[in-house]
Amino acid sequence: MTVSIAHLGPSGTYAEAAALAYAQYLTGKTGEETMLCPCSSISQTLWTVAKGDANIGVVPVENSIEGSVTMTLDTLWQIGCLQIQQALILPIAHALISQAKDLANIQVVYSHPQALAQCQGWLEKHLSDVPLIAKNSTTEALQYVRDESHAAAIASLRAAELYQLPVLAHSINDYPDNCTKFLVVSLQPSGSGKYTSLGFSVPANVPGALAKPLAIFADRGINLSRIESRPSKRSLGDYLFFMDLEADSDQPSVQLALAELKTFTETLKVFGSYTLLNLD
Repeated sequence: MTVSIAHLGPSGTYAEAAALAYAQYLTGKTGEETMLCPCSSISQTLWTVAKGDANIGVVPVENSIEGSVTMTLDTLWQIGCLQIQQALILPIAHALISQAKDLANIQVVYSHPQALAQCQGWLEKHLSDVPLIAKNSTTEALQYVRDESHAAAIASLRAAELYQLPVLAHSINDYPDNCTKFLVVSLQPSGSGKYTSLGFSVPANVPGALAKPLAIFADRGINLSRIESRPSKRSLGDYLFFMDLEADSDQPSVQLALAELKTFTETLKVFGSYTLLNLD
């Protein structure tokens, strides 16, 4: 059987790099053959898996500089049935790619919004008056570099090599220890692991609506490594909450906590338990 892996494309994206690394890991672990399936957006990647058009998907969920990838969180909640199988940590080093002779000749910079944000300080220092234009992926931005001699894109060194485009500067991210966490998701039930991700909504925005759910985990000594709110998109001031627990959902204490949490929530979605895999 060939395992199909959906990811944000086209070739050269960081999501593809994570998918390739995971494909190697999967082949070495199980001997299964893999096939990459590039998608036009993060949302489409997740829906491709949800519809059964790919076996698994690899999507970014959090960056060490810019925080959460909200498109991933929102779409996971919207779909509801996808389960996290693994989390991957990928180091990120951005390059400025352009056919311009030097920085003074650059008139516009294209990239994915996350990449632009991760290089904000560098761009302010070196290209402060240059417009920044967001694209669906770092690699999509490279098509403008091919066609416009005064355009630049922020992408990976690998992408520059794949498309045979010159690199003006590297590494330009604002912090050297830049890394992104990717999730491996599928329709299959998740296994066990040191981390569990979940999301929930509350019946009403009233005092204690969030304090009570948090106390459930604190009372049982379960650490929360992340908590974040996102608009529910139903009305202004109505929110969803996403949590990462440092615990396996199969543990009795976590099972009891989740059962109690359900009594305080309107909707509770457990996205699965998993381990972290560091990619070089």
